[in-house]
Amino acid sequence: MIYKVERYIDEHGLLKQGGKVLVAISGGADSVALLVALRKLGYDCEAIHCNFHLRAEESDRDERHVVDLCASHGVELLVKHFDVAAYCARHKVSVEMACRDLRYEWFRQLMADRECSRIAVAHNSDDNVETMLLNLFRGTGIDGLAAMAVDNGEILRPLLGVTRRQIEEYLRECGVEYVVDSTNLESDYRR
Repeated sequence: MIYKVERYIDEHGLLKQGGKVLVAISGGADSVALLVALRKLGYDCEAIHCNFHLRAEESDRDERHVVDLCASHGVELLVKHFDVAAYCARHKVSVEMACRDLRYEWFRQLMADRECSRIAVAHNSDDNVETMLLNLFRGTGIDGLAAMAVDNGEILRPLLGVTRRQIEEYLRECGVEYVVDSTNLESDYRR
């Protein structure tokens, strides 16, 4: 997987060696693999983690896992805690929209504060297909069929060239653990 990621980064001109990369990490397989792969490829990474406190102890477990992972890999970590319920009430939006708004607002703030032009997120090729199909079912036009951008000017997606199965195999080979978000096992939410 790591060679596919390296090739994908090079083909799309996503990252330059020597610069700092902010990596969004939840503790799940995709984001853990992204951080581990970028470090192995020689990128200077700083991890960022959002704790939305939506899953009680499970949210705190995810944060502890990320803290331990970053410490064991020598990666600086920034963590932000959010009050999603208050944001939902104030802005009259769904939980999913609140989390998205809060996350990307913080990402933009970090890019400015850290003088960084992009943040790497861990969407993979399976996520890209899922997004395209959701857009199709919603009645999208041609633009929606393109699904996720590799680089939208703020967010980089270096894992779009690999599948979830390849990510899990990579983590097994590396002996790196990840957490499973119980809401990913449910079909209540559109992603």
